[in-house]
Amino acid sequence: MSKRQIAMVMDLNKCIGCQTCTMACKTQWTNRNGRDYMYWNNVETAPGKGYPRGWQESGGGFNDEGELKEGRIPSLTEDYGKPLEINYEEALGIGPDGPSTPWTGVTRPHLKPEDEKFTTPNWDEDEGEGEFPNSFFFYLPRICNHCSNPACLASCPRKAIYKREEDGIVLVDQSRCRGYQHCVAGCPYKKVYFNPMFSRSEKCIFCYPRVEQGKPPACAKQCPGRIRFVGYLDDEASPVYALVKKWKVAVPLRPDFGTQPNVYYVPPLSPPKYDEQGRLTDKPRIPIKLLTGLFGPETPRILETLKIEREKKKRGEPSELMDTLIAYRHDEMFTITDEEEQGF
Repeated sequence: MSKRQIAMVMDLNKCIGCQTCTMACKTQWTNRNGRDYMYWNNVETAPGKGYPRGWQESGGGFNDEGELKEGRIPSLTEDYGKPLEINYEEALGIGPDGPSTPWTGVTRPHLKPEDEKFTTPNWDEDEGEGEFPNSFFFYLPRICNHCSNPACLASCPRKAIYKREEDGIVLVDQSRCRGYQHCVAGCPYKKVYFNPMFSRSEKCIFCYPRVEQGKPPACAKQCPGRIRFVGYLDDEASPVYALVKKWKVAVPLRPDFGTQPNVYYVPPLSPPKYDEQGRLTDKPRIPIKLLTGLFGPETPRILETLKIEREKKKRGEPSELMDTLIAYRHDEMFTITDEEEQGF
């Protein structure tokens, strides 16, 4: 057990799917040396296949008795995929005979049919489900959850995975890891990756070198939508504490996996449906069953709280919750200090 636990809250009502967080992580940690396919941070479109494809159905985690569940290791070609080589001249309609009709997104003449079926990262981005005008999707950023009960740790026979005592960040001891990949199979979120160049497992490290300097992880710092809050769960002055423990509007992703994640989400509110005459109704476009399946049984209560507080803000009434989620000041989203500075 760690003395303290650092955590992150992501407000899905503000994510615009720009992938700035993904690039901030990729350029800092995973752009070379066997890590090309690794996305320690990625933004998925929900509902969708996710990355790696079908991670929610890939097993791992714990059952109701606290026993490890069997999981599978995703295929590098079929589940992770790889970037396609695209003929940009053809895609942009620049041919030997001059400009032609460019790629509109409906047809992809520059790709072979077998390429379109190939699973590439975020190939189904922005697709979602439903039929116009009631189609829907939302963005779902994902990193390692730095769980309080990590299935990756429990799966490792080498004891190469551990939680840091000072902040609860989950790391892989590279000197002990032998690349058995039990951790990859055991993690239900599939956020542990195998490095084929070094035959070791690697994962998100919550940018702990930055945290040690009082700085937030790169994905949180670079987010233009200001959706990510970072702080310690026992710090009552932190917006993380307020959102998770005070107002209780931030919950883990797939809590049924049993790993006790420390990355929390504010579930997305839904736009209303249109009826057959094109009039707005009071029915949500995003099925509540979908959201409850992702974020647990507290989701309806949370959405109702968000609606009430949002309406208060619209009427010009004070709402501490909305002020926190709006995040007027960027630096107030991150409360990362050591125990001595906080008086612990």
